[in-house]
Amino acid sequence: MSRIGRKPVAIPKGVTVSLDGRTLVVKGPKGELSRTFHPDMALSVGADEVSVARPTEENRHKALHGLSRTLVQNMVDGVSKGFAKTLEIQGVGYKAESKPYGINLIVGLSHQVKVEAPKGIKLSVEGNVLVKVEGPDKELVGQVAAEIRQVRPPEPYKGKGIRYQGEQVRRKAGKTGAK
Repeated sequence: MSRIGRKPVAIPKGVTVSLDGRTLVVKGPKGELSRTFHPDMALSVGADEVSVARPTEENRHKALHGLSRTLVQNMVDGVSKGFAKTLEIQGVGYKAESKPYGINLIVGLSHQVKVEAPKGIKLSVEGNVLVKVEGPDKELVGQVAAEIRQVRPPEPYKGKGIRYQGEQVRRKAGKTGAK
């Protein structure tokens, strides 16, 4: 049996969970999230916990069991605490500017790159080189951060580009001169 799927998800104070058929709606101080789950998974909402059950011991049901429980946990964590990813911009003249619609990236291209924040996501710039992506939906926060990184991924020779904070970029040796 799935060890992760077996654990019930605790509902913290200030968070309300409601189940309408297969759709779970979670509301909290950071926002509201809803998701429709697989028809084979049986969700049940108690007074202070949400539990997920599976119908059989088939491998696909075992996989769906753990996945469904983790998705519920991420929804509860997102509306109570929120999720954040921080990106670093490295390179001479590379910077980010905060704008009303999101951010402007100046990363050595012939033009500035406009990044618009989707609904529910907050983009902020700290010191021109740190971009913080925050929101209640873990999936959307990761997707927006990946799209920003994709504008100028770190290159292996000088290390210039946009990277996640703490990401290690393997450096390559450049060409050696001819003799």
